[in-house]
Amino acid sequence: DSICAVADEAYIYYRWRPFLPDPKDDLVFECALAAGATHIITHNGKDFRGADILGISAVTPDQFLSMLPTP
Repeated sequence: DSICAVADEAYIYYRWRPFLPDPKDDLVFECALAAGATHIITHNGKDFRGADILGISAVTPDQFLSMLPTP
């Protein structure tokens, strides 16, 4: 509920399918594009090869945590 309270609805006006090696991941990629995301956090980065062409990096949770500023 907390996430939904601060979330913004994003409309996907076009599809990029097929784009990724694993077609099951195309929906995740399209949502990331529509949201203006810069990263997709996943343990399965090989399925997101090519996403960097459009400015989205596939990183592991550990890699993402190391990018965050420390207090």
